[in-house]
Amino acid sequence: MKTAVYSRQQLALRNGQDREEIWVAYKGKIYDVTASRLWRKGQHYEHWAGQDLTEELKDAPHTEKVFNKFEVIGELDHSTS
Repeated sequence: MKTAVYSRQQLALRNGQDREEIWVAYKGKIYDVTASRLWRKGQHYEHWAGQDLTEELKDAPHTEKVFNKFEVIGELDHSTS
């Protein structure tokens, strides 16, 4: 099965405000965090959904293993950066 590829603009729409889906990207993968109570309304502490959080994770109190809880729903298209 081919993995879906989403642009940054498509990711940005899944911010918990414009649509019900709440997605974040990390290291090129897009994760669906909609079911997480920590991402209600598209915000998790000072981080906002619909964005690539790769650079922001280094300031988080947890490791990238936190993403293991969530489904990868696609890849981020880096050609549209």
